[in-house]
Amino acid sequence: MLGGVMDLVKAAEVFHFVQGRLAAGKKTVVANHNLHSLYLIGRNADVREFFDLADLTEVDSVPLIFWTRLIAGRSRRFHRCTYLDWRDEFWAEAVAHGWRVFFVGGAPGVGEVARQRIIGDWPDAQLATHHGYFDPDPASPENAAVIERIRAYKPDILFVGMGMPRQEIWVAKSYDKLPMCAIFTVGGAFDYEGGVQTPCPRWIGQLGLEWLFRLCMDPRRLFKRYCLEPCFLLLPALSDLGRAFLRKSAPITAPRSARPTASASITQAPKEAQPLAPRNVGGLGSEP
Repeated sequence: MLGGVMDLVKAAEVFHFVQGRLAAGKKTVVANHNLHSLYLIGRNADVREFFDLADLTEVDSVPLIFWTRLIAGRSRRFHRCTYLDWRDEFWAEAVAHGWRVFFVGGAPGVGEVARQRIIGDWPDAQLATHHGYFDPDPASPENAAVIERIRAYKPDILFVGMGMPRQEIWVAKSYDKLPMCAIFTVGGAFDYEGGVQTPCPRWIGQLGLEWLFRLCMDPRRLFKRYCLEPCFLLLPALSDLGRAFLRKSAPITAPRSARPTASASITQAPKEAQPLAPRNVGGLGSEP
């Protein structure tokens, strides 16, 4: 959709997939797409490299969910799947499985404040942090020290929250040096945890208006992202509409039972996920 490939998954399916990958000893990248990332993949080779690495790509945009439903009729609001949507479910899973979690990102001190809040809610959670204010150049001593600290901690889950596209580029450039774990890009999630930013009320997000809330909170930084960048997605949008028209106008040549399932035509199965595919929790194309 709009020039990118993404998976319509719910939180339970993401965690089931990650659990299977960890059990198999496979390094995993869980990315997320929104309108900003779709704009960037057409203009930044390093960002494209990151999304090429991704084993699973969540949808981080209610407008994208609405667009997918308009074009193909198969997405629902519960397919918006990011840290703030699955925070409580994730930490319950992390405690249940004994996952060791490392967070890198945010200003100095923010990660530790976030850690204290999380530990307050889940005393058995295993979480270490490091700020994101270091030189991310692959050849820099600071970058080497951060990666060494991550490797020494031996995390099962690595959260990278340095803002888009810095976090994606850092993961792509550091991928070979990072330990076997599941790597999530989480943007400003720990800034919200640490009280640095005010999270958008979830009901506003469900209406597809989180972009407007964030724009009002930080207009100087986000005006270009929310008001100008979507204009560059008009051609991919027209391409989506053209493909949708061709699908609807194509003659049906097979019985309904033999046609593809609801999720088959617009979502890509996670790489190497056949034996470890997410559970069908309610069905990807079913109503809530």
